[in-house]
Amino acid sequence: MRAATFFIYSVMVLGLTTLAADPPRGARPPNRLANEKSPYLLAHAYDPVDWYPWGEEAFARARADDKPIFLSVGYSTCHWCHVMQRESFRDEEVAALLNEHFVCVKVDREERPDVDHVYMTACQLMTGGGGWPLTIIMTADGRPFFAGTYFPKQARFGRVGMLELVPRVAELWATKREGLLATSAEVVGLLERMSYDSGGELDEATLAAAFEQLREKFDARHGGFGDAPKFPTPHNFYFLLRYGRRTGEGR
Repeated sequence: MRAATFFIYSVMVLGLTTLAADPPRGARPPNRLANEKSPYLLAHAYDPVDWYPWGEEAFARARADDKPIFLSVGYSTCHWCHVMQRESFRDEEVAALLNEHFVCVKVDREERPDVDHVYMTACQLMTGGGGWPLTIIMTADGRPFFAGTYFPKQARFGRVGMLELVPRVAELWATKREGLLATSAEVVGLLERMSYDSGGELDEATLAAAFEQLREKFDARHGGFGDAPKFPTPHNFYFLLRYGRRTGEGR
């Protein structure tokens, strides 16, 4: 039964990747996400939003254009992520506003849980809650000054709409930037104190403990970690590759 479940899941993942990479009929030229491997990012490759993947190119562009970064974090099986894409990220009017005022970055939380963890923590500090899609607006050096989750195209459900949110943030960036920078400095200070209180830098014992936890969860028969269904966790493999190179052990 486990083998059958894993096979079905593998077919679903492969199918999702194929569908995500195929352009919709009459689609515009793809954005930069078309060069990514994540099915979630590929699903946004034909959005009219001028998406960047997480990386130095996006931050350099934000610095050069003196624009904030609009960071959107989600994952393939997130219902509200797909709702926000359908309502806003595929909408020409919203996309035009985003492209005008921000450098837009898309992140798959399953591919970059490190990025997701930092900014989800920031969202929780700033709003008292969190969830996906995670919406962060931040400076070109990654310091957040606005956070939230799902936003509809137009105000409803007691939430501000994207058509109101984007122009308002752009106005504040142009006229009251000092206040936004003060907010970002306060948030970063809290994040730094939390990081220090949780133990600071990683030591060898922590790395070894992480390796042992993964080794115990590894499924030697079917591959992957834990029981089915097994979601892609590339960060686990990145860690194991770096750990093996660091220690020289091939266990």
